[in-house]
Amino acid sequence: MTASELNGGAQASAKESLIEFPCDFPIKVMGKTHPEFQDTIVAVLREFDGDFDTATIESRPSSGGNYTGLTVTVRTTSQAHLDDIYRALTGHPMVKIVL
Repeated sequence: MTASELNGGAQASAKESLIEFPCDFPIKVMGKTHPEFQDTIVAVLREFDGDFDTATIESRPSSGGNYTGLTVTVRTTSQAHLDDIYRALTGHPMVKIVL
């Protein structure tokens, strides 16, 4: 049985997305509180969105102050672009969780 047959006739490489691209996409990034956390996340995001607007960042400390949560809105052009952003953020040592 081929991969196409296993997927009900759909090609294995084709993905359906409920997101219409390009779009502005909110991402939540959490990490340990550090003076450079926000600037570091901005630098990562600017690798993918050179026009990233820092005014879109919402920052909230955890109740104990040990962690910081950022909500950032990035311009994404495709599912692959969004996936690359998620991979870069989740792979960064300062980042604990990306939602």
